[in-house]
Amino acid sequence: MFRLLLFLFVVASLSFAQAFAQASGNATAVPIGQAAVQNPAPDTSAANPGGPSSEERMKALEERIIALEGQLRQLQGSQQAAAATTNVAATAPPSQTTPIEPGQATEANTQLPVYGGATGMGKALNPDISLIGDFLGAVGRNSVRPVPSMELHETELGIQAVVDPYARADVFISFGETGVNVEEGFLTFTSLPAGLVARVGKMRAAFGKVNTLHNHVLPWTDRPLVTENLVGGEDGINDAGFSITRAFQAPKGIFLEATGQLFRGDSADVFKTVQKRDVSTVLHLRGYKDISESTNLDLGVSFSRGHNDARRGLFLQLQDSFLTHLYGVDATVRWKPLRRSIYHSFVGRSELIWSQRQQLPFEQRAFGMYASGDYQLGRRWFVGARYDHSDRNREAFAVDKGGSVVLTYWPSEFAQLRAQYRFTNYAAGINANELRLQLQFALGAHGAHPF
Repeated sequence: MFRLLLFLFVVASLSFAQAFAQASGNATAVPIGQAAVQNPAPDTSAANPGGPSSEERMKALEERIIALEGQLRQLQGSQQAAAATTNVAATAPPSQTTPIEPGQATEANTQLPVYGGATGMGKALNPDISLIGDFLGAVGRNSVRPVPSMELHETELGIQAVVDPYARADVFISFGETGVNVEEGFLTFTSLPAGLVARVGKMRAAFGKVNTLHNHVLPWTDRPLVTENLVGGEDGINDAGFSITRAFQAPKGIFLEATGQLFRGDSADVFKTVQKRDVSTVLHLRGYKDISESTNLDLGVSFSRGHNDARRGLFLQLQDSFLTHLYGVDATVRWKPLRRSIYHSFVGRSELIWSQRQQLPFEQRAFGMYASGDYQLGRRWFVGARYDHSDRNREAFAVDKGGSVVLTYWPSEFAQLRAQYRFTNYAAGINANELRLQLQFALGAHGAHPF
């Protein structure tokens, strides 16, 4: 607006000068800059001795116009400098913005004060939070281990974050219809000497494969019979303690991982502690090898020892002799072609577990196993089958066995639908037929589980 007014003022001045020249007796109108040369105005000083001549008026007007043009250039330069300063301030990162006190704003610095830390860098201090829901429904009859027709079986809240350059924390809280439980909560130290990795807190023991998995990671709606009968069921060997892991590079491309764990000694109905010295131990050795670019093999052996609840009998003086020993062998084979990896894959799993439980009147030696296979039909469809066979840890002569067929559909990576038909022949000839349905959903960022 200021430029427009100045331009109009200059044009009006030029028009006035030209009109004045014509009124002074010029026969031909010419531009002002050429008037004095081509058609000089007559000297009227004699007619008007007291006033300035027309030549002096023209010169004064030209000087005034030149001065106005100089002021216009100065204003243009000031506006360009102010625009450049504004652009630099707008592109500067938030951390470089200097807050100013109210009332100190100038023409060159008119940015409002910045308070608080609502920037992208503020998220770096927040942990990854996830929520996973597991809804189950069942149709059929099972008088030995009945389940509700519908239930929100579990809602798992995960909180995971890096604490500092030397450790990270993982906490998983399980909400069920009957209460709240800390499923896992541990601190992992990743920068120890000699390549050691340590964990401290409550965690699932590294015994076999199924015991290390959360419910939503299982390829079935339930856990195998051998897990239910010998390793504590859904909770499994899960206790407070610490763990040490060391990885090795063996010859011929074999990867080895050794784990040693010491727990308080309370794990479902497998181990039970009365005194502080009644701790339990777990040892696990894992071997991994790539057979081809599409196939790999994972083998493991496990051992666990702890006190059981049989010492609560009449002979309290024998409480140190009632122990439970567990031995396990697990194998996993995976096939995933590189060119069709999102459409076809296969995973075969098997575990064999032996239990030696000391109790009165004599020791119970039980054996259990499962074998399963899961094949990917397409990008979202999976089909699988499982065979179960297991003795019971307190009654080794009682044998349960059965089989399952599973169909899984993934609408997306955040949701899963699964149907499982399960037939079980329990001890004493009791049969159970069930159709189990499962819906799972995930919210937020959830870290990877053991491979």
